[in-house]
Amino acid sequence: MAAEETVTEIASIDPTAVDFMLDDCETWAVVGLSGNPARTAYSIARMLQERGKRIVPIHPSAPVVLGEQGYATLADVPFPIDVVDVFRRSEEAGRFADQAVAVGAKAVWFQLGVIDRAALERTRAAGVPMVMDTCPAIEWRKRT
Repeated sequence: MAAEETVTEIASIDPTAVDFMLDDCETWAVVGLSGNPARTAYSIARMLQERGKRIVPIHPSAPVVLGEQGYATLADVPFPIDVVDVFRRSEEAGRFADQAVAVGAKAVWFQLGVIDRAALERTRAAGVPMVMDTCPAIEWRKRT
């Protein structure tokens, strides 16, 4: 890999996976979502709701956020999850991709700045579409 290549340039944003998640996936578990409206996770979760998606807060304290019951872990969610959207530091994010695969999520999304190449490779190898280092809001804006 040339030094000037970024992770994004080496296929961390698969347009087919983005389209699948934005168009076909309804239930989004948002890892790191709390009730703090100043946090990016909150504004993105609200935007997902405005686009017709069901959000599921995943946070250790399991708060109700934006009218939706939270859960402490992905394994605690008692219904199917389509997308696991991760708002955690890169060094912590990979375990959530692994958990997403373990619970049968249909896809994984690592937010802008969240990069774990090994997790991307593991998740895709398991047959689960994944994108990283982008945001649903950015990808929706590209469509207009």
